[in-house]
Amino acid sequence: MHTGPVRPASVRMKITISFVTLCLTAISVPALAQDDDEPFLLDQTVPVADADPEEAEVVAAPEPTQQELNEELLYEEFARYRRLVDEGTLDEADIAAKRVVQWAIELYGPRSAETASALNNLAIVQHRSGQFDAAIQNFSSSIEIIEAVEDRLTSSLVNPLRGLGTSQLAAGRPDRAIRTFRRAAHITQVNEGPHNIGQVEILESVAETFIRMGDIKSARKILDRIHVLNVRFYEKDPLGLIPSLLNRAEWQHRAGYYDEERASYRRAIRIVEGAGNKNDPMLIEPLRRMGESFYFVNPDVATANYGLVTTGEIYFKRAVRIAEKAEDLDYRVLVRTQLALADYFIYTESINRARKIYAEVWDFLSADEERMALRNEVFGSPSPISTKTLPTHLGDPVDGGKTSTIRTGRIVVNYNVSERGRVRDLRTEANPEEFTDLQRMVHREIRRRIFRPRAVDGELVATEGMVFEHEFTYRQSDLDAIRENNATVAAANGDKTEEQEEDGDSRE
Repeated sequence: MHTGPVRPASVRMKITISFVTLCLTAISVPALAQDDDEPFLLDQTVPVADADPEEAEVVAAPEPTQQELNEELLYEEFARYRRLVDEGTLDEADIAAKRVVQWAIELYGPRSAETASALNNLAIVQHRSGQFDAAIQNFSSSIEIIEAVEDRLTSSLVNPLRGLGTSQLAAGRPDRAIRTFRRAAHITQVNEGPHNIGQVEILESVAETFIRMGDIKSARKILDRIHVLNVRFYEKDPLGLIPSLLNRAEWQHRAGYYDEERASYRRAIRIVEGAGNKNDPMLIEPLRRMGESFYFVNPDVATANYGLVTTGEIYFKRAVRIAEKAEDLDYRVLVRTQLALADYFIYTESINRARKIYAEVWDFLSADEERMALRNEVFGSPSPISTKTLPTHLGDPVDGGKTSTIRTGRIVVNYNVSERGRVRDLRTEANPEEFTDLQRMVHREIRRRIFRPRAVDGELVATEGMVFEHEFTYRQSDLDAIRENNATVAAANGDKTEEQEEDGDSRE
């Protein structure tokens, strides 16, 4: 979503002149190297003008105007902003972005393309630093300026609209985010056609929003539309469809359509095999993912639909065989594939088989410093083998026009992980504590997780003091309603609320 300011003509001219000078220099240098038969003569005569050099008129370059100097300062600050963002120094990047906005307004006016771009960049860094309300305001301002300077259907609106939708989603307003994302997709359809492939990422944001809202049916419709666009685009390039199929399967997994997820992986595998090589390294990832999908299978359904295939073991093993035989394969791909098989053995409590593979991977990653960095990453702390998506928004996301403050809640789970990858001594706290259904859901999810254990000197060990935090958004009105209902139930049961107990204590 980074969109730099449009350089004015004066700055572009300087860049063009510098580039031409560089090109002329590069062309003239080889002229000094002539053929060996005709060596370059240092004493050859070069005709010159008769005028005395001291009397020759010197034409001085024009002094840059204040406008040009200010423009240079603006672009230097913009370059500094980009560097700070890339480095992750968000506080300083925020200051730099605000300075760019100020200078853009002074140089080009408050309603200019440059100011809109500067506001968009400021909103990006504010979103990254968690200032969602401020980001929403600045994305919106950028959009309003672009609409005034150009029109309401210009493609220049797509990036700030995507940023606005992302911030709205993060701020707990998925209903507004959906409208924003859909507008961005509509603009791409107007400018690039109804079947343009560029809208896929925007539609994925719409699907993500529906999933977070718990509207799985609507998410599925969007995912089907994305698939149609990809199939149409890669009609003459079946192998080019592989990444989109894997992405589709990942979305299907998040939405809970595990049977359809496996169908997508099967299609990807058939396409690669149809290209003529059943040991192609391109098969490794879909095979590994296919194996992982069986962590989420209902055994009864699996037996009915897939015969004897109720686990992912055969897919893990085939992926490992291909990876180990492949030439010039990135060692990280090999490691990830071997770990997937070992994780499966942990999952099925075949602990000795898992230990053997983990030990081999540990030794392989201990060969040099680069590999040891990956070793610390995969064995430095317990890693969950499989996870399910937890809801991040509570209640009806559409408030029907009513105003209600959006707040953030947090559920914190403390637990230990045994050397066999099982959760032990689980404790859950929530703030606010009234959302008990979500608290129980998070508690069950962490309890059911199985982990790749931490390893020390190649040996699997237990880990204590693990912490999982789940943030969610809720409406203050929903919390007030729960509290009022709890008070009513307590009064009906003859129980005293905390406030009543405090009043009684004060009277005593």
